[in-house]
Amino acid sequence: MSYLIGLDVGTTGCKVLLINPAGEVIASATEEYPMYTPRPLWAEQNPEDWWRAAQACFRALLAHLRPDQIQGIGLTGQMHGLVLLDKAGQVLRPCIMWNDQRTAAQCYAMTEKVGADRLLRIAGNPALPGFTAPKILWVKEHEPQVYAKTAHVLLPKDYIRYRLTGELATEVSDAAGTILLDVGKRQWSEEILRDLDVPRDWMPAVHESPVITGKVSKAAATATGLREGTPIVGGGGDQAAGAVGSGIVKAGIVSVTVGTSGVVFAHTDNLMVEPQGRLHAFCHAVPGAWHVMGVTLAAGGSLRWFRDTLGHPERAVAELTGVDPYFVLMAEAAKAPAGSEGLLFLPYLSGERTPYPDPNAKGVFCGLTVRHAKPHLVRAVMEGVTYSLRDCVELIKGMGLSIGQVRASGGGARSELWRQILAEVFDVELVTLTSTEGAPYGAALLAGVGTGVYANVPEACENTLHVATLVEPDPQRAQIYEDYYQIYRQMYGTLKPRFDEISKVVERYAV
Repeated sequence: MSYLIGLDVGTTGCKVLLINPAGEVIASATEEYPMYTPRPLWAEQNPEDWWRAAQACFRALLAHLRPDQIQGIGLTGQMHGLVLLDKAGQVLRPCIMWNDQRTAAQCYAMTEKVGADRLLRIAGNPALPGFTAPKILWVKEHEPQVYAKTAHVLLPKDYIRYRLTGELATEVSDAAGTILLDVGKRQWSEEILRDLDVPRDWMPAVHESPVITGKVSKAAATATGLREGTPIVGGGGDQAAGAVGSGIVKAGIVSVTVGTSGVVFAHTDNLMVEPQGRLHAFCHAVPGAWHVMGVTLAAGGSLRWFRDTLGHPERAVAELTGVDPYFVLMAEAAKAPAGSEGLLFLPYLSGERTPYPDPNAKGVFCGLTVRHAKPHLVRAVMEGVTYSLRDCVELIKGMGLSIGQVRASGGGARSELWRQILAEVFDVELVTLTSTEGAPYGAALLAGVGTGVYANVPEACENTLHVATLVEPDPQRAQIYEDYYQIYRQMYGTLKPRFDEISKVVERYAV
């Protein structure tokens, strides 16, 4: 039997997943690596750490099969990271990652040079610190000696492609996140590159996501144990590949991922750009398709904050009983009624992105009374995160996209209570799938399309993905959430001036 591999260059580590053509997971391997924060708001990684981790994962996986049984490999990974190579293909500096916040000034400069409306029209997105293009401008300004040696720009997963194949290539879904791509034409924007004075020949070849972009070289075969000549397909950025892994490959089905951050993702058959740029508009990993995406920065991260700061008793119980502390907290939350008896939570613990791209936004509990206890607090956090995700859903609906079903994934989707809250706040049918592997699973399916195992991406999903759980909203609780959501959605506008003032005072007295 032949097998497919998906490799994910994640933020905390590398994961390699092995599936058969029926979509069954045969084996997986993970290897962690560090993230460095040399200054406040900076986030960097060493690309060589990714390559070492990938080698270790491949060798662990090959304990389960022969190298010649691997039909193809798909790549995915963290988006937006900047990897710079010189003419000899050597890494010039650590990768500046997606969560690095150093480029606010460069975002402003980029908007001035290109024009806000023009940037939105061509790239589908405004200039934000997470994207790749402002990072290039930062290096030009602050590290001119590095900029002068630069010959190639790559994204994280594409550096692994380079080490595996020797090819300098990317694919449309990840390239769109650089905001150097013309998302309508699905190729690099000559206009934006010219306005920013970024040489066109620095940019790798752009392919559709299931296309074979190279084959494992002799040197890489020696390093990894893979068979020389094994095909490597384009793959996808982690969100697009994760959407393939959840079957978000046709209109009417939307995914919601409740991880550290929260993501709402919708497939579109035509390029659609939210007029104010409040949703990301990227090329999809499905050839000839696009997607819109909203992001809540602190989704599961809000519950983790609660666990770490206020959940010490629950953590102690979890340690004694061998239960995940999150499930202990959620058992508490289940004791409170829907709506938490008027307690509302704004989950802006890391600022926010959608629908408010505001680094000064703050977390808030509102409506506290002597009646409220810890169950209300925990449930309010879960509900507040879900209201924030609904903000993304409402923007998607406002673009004329219908939502018939929501597919949930991520750590939050493991909770029966959170799935119920999601279904009722969204007031829509919500399902989970038997596959929970997300991006590496989607990358493996893309490898199957590129190597002929499946005819196309929708067929790959149809043949491999199956519903595990289904939740229908309770009408009474859905109405309770509707009433509270209407209050929630007004809170940011009311509090924004205070958020800005708080940030100024904090900065004034910062040590």
